[in-house]
Amino acid sequence: MEFNYLSDIVEYCRREGKDMAQAMADYEMKNKGLTREQVYDGLKRILLVMEESVDQGMTQQVITPSGMLNNWAKTVAGAQVNTLGPALKMAAARAIAVGEVNACMGKIAAAPTAGSAGILPAVLVTMMEEHGTTRERLLDALLVTSAVGLIFAKNSSFAGSEAGCMGETGSAAAMGAAAITYLLGGNEEQILEAVGFALKASMGLVCDPVGGLVEEPCTTRNAVGVANAFVSAQLALAGIKSLIPADEVIAATKEVGDLMSPRLKESGQGGLANTKTGREIQKRVFATVRAQKG
Repeated sequence: MEFNYLSDIVEYCRREGKDMAQAMADYEMKNKGLTREQVYDGLKRILLVMEESVDQGMTQQVITPSGMLNNWAKTVAGAQVNTLGPALKMAAARAIAVGEVNACMGKIAAAPTAGSAGILPAVLVTMMEEHGTTRERLLDALLVTSAVGLIFAKNSSFAGSEAGCMGETGSAAAMGAAAITYLLGGNEEQILEAVGFALKASMGLVCDPVGGLVEEPCTTRNAVGVANAFVSAQLALAGIKSLIPADEVIAATKEVGDLMSPRLKESGQGGLANTKTGREIQKRVFATVRAQKG
């Protein structure tokens, strides 16, 4: 059983009379020799890690060794001035929370990468809190996100060293948009539209970690990625069509990643990492590390 494009999965759904979550459950069972129970047991473990990482970042002291991140999630959640609705504000805070836990070497689910690990947990927890989505439905949503991840991995790249942050937070936003669209009753075509919108909004996003650490600007890009996911899902559910099909958008991310300068792909040599302040932070962080090592 092989899916090379999102359109292959949609065709399977039509042929078998199944939705995308069921199609991906079939894929896991047939390609990995798992039972349905084993597939869902694995999903339960992933969801639990996601929930726990959100909770840890939102309730515990989270200060990274570099000092760059210091309980930002709680700061966003408690802000008195609001430019977002309550749901999106909390989604952004939750995304940052997981980023802070990751930067402190906490346990996270890299979905699809550690640098973009805040987006899907924030989406799923927010859907549970704001829409009353059950955990059982969230497991199905994770299967839908796996469809996007599978095809993106085959035709582009998750690696910041190959596709920049477009490949990390961009793909995670697309996966999140697919999950939201599915959970709110969108059909397969609308799920693909949401994926296309999210990836187009991330096209060309560079990977330029300050000091080579997955902290700045990675953490705040997770928050923006969550907003991208919800906006993209809203567009798709409203019935707007992406002029470029999702499979072609994924192919375009591969081309853009190949054309991107190596200095802008996780090297710490360009973009924000190469600013005056970025270099000063790098020197301070490495001086601290050397002092700690004695």
